[in-house]
Amino acid sequence: MLLSKSCVYGLRASLYLASKRDGEFYSLKDISEELDISFHFLTKILQQLTADGLMESYKGPNGGVRLSQKGKKSTLYDMVIAIDGPGLFTQCALGLPGCGSQEPCPLHESWIGTRESIEKMLRRTSLIEIAKEGKEKHFRLTAEGHFTWQ
Repeated sequence: MLLSKSCVYGLRASLYLASKRDGEFYSLKDISEELDISFHFLTKILQQLTADGLMESYKGPNGGVRLSQKGKKSTLYDMVIAIDGPGLFTQCALGLPGCGSQEPCPLHESWIGTRESIEKMLRRTSLIEIAKEGKEKHFRLTAEGHFTWQ
């Protein structure tokens, strides 16, 4: 898996929020239950996205999270960078320090093109557009496929 589990869950939660009514806060408990993600794990991930300004949180009995204005304009790349950082786009596929044209690993030449393609795809894919497409094509966000796009 190229993306960390945190990043995958963060993307799923972000797509969940992008599919919901604009401006409303959604409880972490509801999100974790609908997406079948550990509440505590999800809380930590969404705190990262909130700290990066991609989400807003509201405390209290009717509190929760929602996408911020920045989050609504974000791409999948923005979400990946906020959670996993730029390593996917800069590091060796085998995790070898100093991998480069002078001292390449066996995957170096192939990985350069692959990671550039992945980066381009993530940069051009907006969160809102993919959520809209998910609604139209009934993409699934859970292993069991029980999530319903709204």
